[in-house]
Amino acid sequence: MRNAGNVARLSGYHEPPRSDVKNRSMHITILANRPAMPNLPTVTAFLKEQQIRIVDTETLPVAKTLASTRCAQRWHLQSESADLESIAWSDLGLADYVDVNFQHPSDAISDIKLAVFDMDSTLIQCEVIDELATRAGVGEQVSAITERAMRGELDFSQSFSERLGLLRNLDASTAVEIAKSLPYTDGARELITTLRARGVRTVIISGGFSLFADHVAAELGMDEYFANTLEAVDGLLTGVAIPPIVNAEYKEAKLREIADSMGITLRQTLAVGDGANDLKMLNAAGIGVAFRAKPVVRTQARYQISTVGVDGALYFLGNRPG
Repeated sequence: MRNAGNVARLSGYHEPPRSDVKNRSMHITILANRPAMPNLPTVTAFLKEQQIRIVDTETLPVAKTLASTRCAQRWHLQSESADLESIAWSDLGLADYVDVNFQHPSDAISDIKLAVFDMDSTLIQCEVIDELATRAGVGEQVSAITERAMRGELDFSQSFSERLGLLRNLDASTAVEIAKSLPYTDGARELITTLRARGVRTVIISGGFSLFADHVAAELGMDEYFANTLEAVDGLLTGVAIPPIVNAEYKEAKLREIADSMGITLRQTLAVGDGANDLKMLNAAGIGVAFRAKPVVRTQARYQISTVGVDGALYFLGNRPG
């Protein structure tokens, strides 16, 4: 539903006369984790300062199951002087507790055929290696290494081996117990259900572990998964993973490999992840979304979601969710 006066009522920033508008080809998508769009003083003040015109606004639909906790708008912009594509929209939005992402119509993809996802802290609200470490009594040590790796301060493969080594001699049945009670990310089920209904192939490419990925893929109805395999001898973890290791290079290569096998271009792919080891995959995909990511990841990814659930990725696909 079009609502051209909504911004003016919220912020006092008035739309220019329609005769002044020459270009409606650029827009920002705004997502908020509340039932109605809040005032956006930082965003609107910045637009006024930069002489960026709000041509029109749309209120976007939200999935029925999430209607009480989501709202979304698209603001169509025009400027004769500002370089809209160079603005750090994500940082600007965080000041108003919303997600703001810039899109040109050429970026909006309605024919996505493949969607790939990191698992830990993306589809589920935990890092499984940290959960295993807690059971092994080395939780603080492993969590500290995980945190640094996700920020990009440590080489993933090196930190992965170091963390795994601390799990040596943990009973392998512990992983099975943890898998049964994984906490799913807000909006994960809605996102995967919607993508599958549109005929999109959904795949986990995770630096986590296959036992957990198998459970998550089955629970969400996803098509397949690729993850690390924990080695166990006599029912105990050995502290190593069976190669190949799913690192940043593997993730990007697997995305390209699957797309090629489907006969589609990377432009027809969506990738979502949160860690530094996801960046290569995110930047290779047509739509790469950093989800509740560390600053180093958020600032390097083309799209970002920090305030709403992972289902917010649907608004970047050029057609409406639900």
